[in-house]
Amino acid sequence: MEERLIGTISRGVRAPIIREGDDLAKIVVDSVINAAASSRYGFEIQDKDIVAVTEAVVARAQGNYASIDNIAADVKEKFGDASVGVIFPILSRNRFAICLKGIARGVKKVVLMLSYPSDEVGNHLIDEDELDAKGVNPWADVLSEEKYRELFGYKKHTFTGVDYIEYYKDVIKEQGAEVEVVLANDCRTILNYTDNVICCDIHTRARSKRRLLAAGAKKVY
Repeated sequence: MEERLIGTISRGVRAPIIREGDDLAKIVVDSVINAAASSRYGFEIQDKDIVAVTEAVVARAQGNYASIDNIAADVKEKFGDASVGVIFPILSRNRFAICLKGIARGVKKVVLMLSYPSDEVGNHLIDEDELDAKGVNPWADVLSEEKYRELFGYKKHTFTGVDYIEYYKDVIKEQGAEVEVVLANDCRTILNYTDNVICCDIHTRARSKRRLLAAGAKKVY
């Protein structure tokens, strides 16, 4: 038996834009078959190959999604008029920013706490070398927006050209809420500002919630 020398091969297959009511099964099959038959990118479809479909396009085809107004109503029901801490979101214009609109629409004030030097998927606010040069310890130091600007100025993301602090502030203010920005890496820091918190970290949200409740948070979702 020939020794296996190649690991798993993963291919991203481009499909049309999916809309509510579309026949997703047909679109997936057609997209994969057309990609395999492509003269430029062609490949052989084999037994035991796996075709994975993201939950996002399934939801689109089903019309199964929450609107900004849905999110706003849910947040308002949970928190009332309290200031709400929104902690450790990723830096994103087309994913988290939409959720943030709904959150901000449902509250009077958002205390936005960002992790630094990067979010949990690696989008950087600050270069690590700059932290060293400024003598900042990300595991201990809490930076206000003013202190961050004093130390690091106005930084734009390498690929998107967006200053995410400014962008997220604008998103919140456009929905009629006040906003305060904090940079820190201990989830419990948010309790210095509010005891009502939405954990927006993906992989560590359960731990963050447990630590916040143990530290005296009033409401954590």
